[in-house]
Amino acid sequence: MPEYPDVAVYRERLHAYVTGTVLQEVRVLNPFVLRTVTPPVSVLANTKVLGISTIGKRLVIACEHERFVVIHLMIAGRLRWRTPGKSLPGKLGLLAFDFSHGTLFLSEAGTKRRASVHLVEGVSALAGFDRGGIDPMQASVAGYAEALRRENHTLKRSLTDPRLFSGIGNAYSDELLHAARMSPMQLTSKLTDHEIVRLREATQITLTTWTDRLRAETGDAFPETVTAFHADMAVHGRFGQPCPVCDAPIQRIRYAANETNYCARCQTGGRILADRALSRLLKQDFPKRLEDLEG
Repeated sequence: MPEYPDVAVYRERLHAYVTGTVLQEVRVLNPFVLRTVTPPVSVLANTKVLGISTIGKRLVIACEHERFVVIHLMIAGRLRWRTPGKSLPGKLGLLAFDFSHGTLFLSEAGTKRRASVHLVEGVSALAGFDRGGIDPMQASVAGYAEALRRENHTLKRSLTDPRLFSGIGNAYSDELLHAARMSPMQLTSKLTDHEIVRLREATQITLTTWTDRLRAETGDAFPETVTAFHADMAVHGRFGQPCPVCDAPIQRIRYAANETNYCARCQTGGRILADRALSRLLKQDFPKRLEDLEG
């Protein structure tokens, strides 16, 4: 799922490509993607795009007459830019925004259709999309601490909760926790003030570093390769590969469709965190520490 760095680059490139231009037409290629019926998308025809903003992981296209298109890409949704006259993918295409200089279209891989588009009128209507999480890049130490301590959960769960933090998902929570040298399973109620300062700093450095990196990779083009897995990431998606800091093999905790990646040596004092499915299968043979794994 596109997270803070990806959404930031999408916002910047959309601003460069379409702000100040006229949206000629919106074509709904798959009716399931459009989650609102009032107003109809036809009201956007021949209206000017005034700006691009974000609400958490959602992108907001502001048009004339206080009409807003709210796009949530979810896991497999992606935005593409194509020059005029170029055909769009039939099976993957969900919705297209036609401009005189090109077409912005929303596509989604896979069979599950989770990406969504809402069309609303009035600034007040946007409030319903705000889950309440703080902007981790703007948060003070006090604000960051208050969000973490509001509920007692694991760090992984709290950081990815949109009611607490805006824009952080599975990938970058792994990365910033590794940068902070903290366990994903540590309870927020047991955090010290020093640990919160360290985590906030790691959060802001990690998100800034990756936003700058993706911005440099994209340049003046439109983002074409938006993925949760990058070869230069420290731990996310790198199970079994060496940690770039200490060379210990990256570990994982699998649950549902997601997994948490971490370095046992850097983050948990050498302890291997229990994976529910695997620990039940191996029982007493499940390794508890890196030394057991190596043995």
